[in-house]
Amino acid sequence: MYRNEFSAQDVEVIERKTLFRRFFALESLTIRHRRFAGGWTDPFKRELFCRGQAAGVLLHDPQRHELVLVDQFRIGLIDDREEGPWALELVAGMLDKPEDVETMAKREVEEETGLTVQSVTPICQYYNSPGGSDEKNHLYYAQVDSSQAEGIHGLADENEDIKVVVLSVADALAALHAGQINNAMAIIALQWFELNHGNLR
Repeated sequence: MYRNEFSAQDVEVIERKTLFRRFFALESLTIRHRRFAGGWTDPFKRELFCRGQAAGVLLHDPQRHELVLVDQFRIGLIDDREEGPWALELVAGMLDKPEDVETMAKREVEEETGLTVQSVTPICQYYNSPGGSDEKNHLYYAQVDSSQAEGIHGLADENEDIKVVVLSVADALAALHAGQINNAMAIIALQWFELNHGNLR
């Protein structure tokens, strides 16, 4: 197994300051780090988009062979003239309260779908875009009764307008393979599901 020879101790943060903070934050850092060939880099600047930790949950009804997803507006897709700025996604949320990620994930399921899950199974953790963002995503799988999944949900004070979408497993995987699902969190979870769903009953 590959093991990186460097760690956090091999980076020196010379200066770190906040440039902007609102819904998200942007920081400017001056750093230097050790080189693979030996020695240190010269000091250099980087901007860091600060989003923190997030979680997404793939909701599955093994009895009805269905998956529960959500459809909502996404500002990051505002310039996508082909698909438009709405995305078919997992239930997901950002960690912005003093709670653990798993508790937040369960709460987001209830807020965005009206469904309750007793437990979630970890799929993986990954950094979305480590070249410029600190966002760390936690993916989970949970079983639900999809017959209870319907309607429009979300928090009015956050301008959320979230439509619950129930798809057969076959239709969800077909949408994945056709490129209709275009966000990393949903793609990774559905690919994991395709490899593992035979063991999930």
